Amino acid sequence: MATPSPHANRAPELIARDGGTQVHLTLAIADYDHIRDLVHGVVRPDGIALTSLVLEIEEIFHRSIKHLEFDVSEMSFAKYTALTAQGDTSFVGLPVFPSRVFRHSAIYVRADRNIKTAKDLEGKTVGLPEWAQTAGIYARGFLAEGYGVDLTKIKWLQAGVNAAGRADKVKTDLPAGVSYEARPQASLSSMLESGELDAAITARVPDAFAHGKGVVRLYPDYRAEEAKLYKQTGVFPIMHIVVMRRAAFERHPWIAVNLLKAFEAAKARSVERVRDLTASRFPLPWGSTLANEFDEAFGADPFPYGLEANRHTLTAFCRYAHAQGVTARLMTPDELFPAEVRTSVKV
Repeated sequence: MATPSPHANRAPELIARDGGTQVHLTLAIADYDHIRDLVHGVVRPDGIALTSLVLEIEEIFHRSIKHLEFDVSEMSFAKYTALTAQGDTSFVGLPVFPSRVFRHSAIYVRADRNIKTAKDLEGKTVGLPEWAQTAGIYARGFLAEGYGVDLTKIKWLQAGVNAAGRADKVKTDLPAGVSYEARPQASLSSMLESGELDAAITARVPDAFAHGKGVVRLYPDYRAEEAKLYKQTGVFPIMHIVVMRRAAFERHPWIAVNLLKAFEAAKARSVERVRDLTASRFPLPWGSTLANEFDEAFGADPFPYGLEANRHTLTAFCRYAHAQGVTARLMTPDELFPAEVRTSVKV
């Protein structure tokens, strides 16, 4: 179990605002259009005064996990699931998923290693930034379940993507037969370029690929491959989750539902902007037309929040994480969220 920060039990303060007393909470989140109106106060959660900090994702994760600096924050879904499975009670999850990304695009291979299919990764050396990185868990999950790749037949090396020194942030218990070694003095990009790695799975683009150093994507037309797998499995990968410090939640349990409602309202306003034909709300040609085309595959809300709307994807991720040793036991989606946000009022 992780050692709680000395700030773990700090209760949120009450402040006077708009003629009443409100709970003051800090929110650390990356820059998303679907959360923008909450960050800027256009949408206000009932009874809550937010101080919002827009930061880089890696900084948010580090400061949240290591020091519990924020009352509410974005977090790696894998890290949260792993910590919860280990019995760490520092955080309480909200079924708010600010980032969802299919990950066929995250598999990079050296062009000279004759790796043409997923099965060709067997017998090769493949790099990862962290074993418990959410993107890697999904990628290994669909490689194993969707393409029949034996993960024990790959030599795995861990390193920072474009800089040395990155380390795993949570303890894992790797399955028998998995070969995994840290390379703290190297980076995935440098090892791809030198040939020490045959391939790498990373959410961030390695410099060796960006600079044309003989590295290509395993799936050049990754969108078509991702769409095919989504049609087969119904899994739309959830990368990040929003969490609360447990002390804040236990002091004011009602903040969970009120925050969820506010996140929903901000997202609804973003979707409305995307679909607006009147003006170019986003610097993309045919943006609103493309958004409407997604309805057939994803429905009117392509980024649903809430437990039930995401139970299938959450269940798949729990299965992947357990099979890969990220969680010592098989978690269920219900264990990841408090009872207050598992259901909603029906009128």
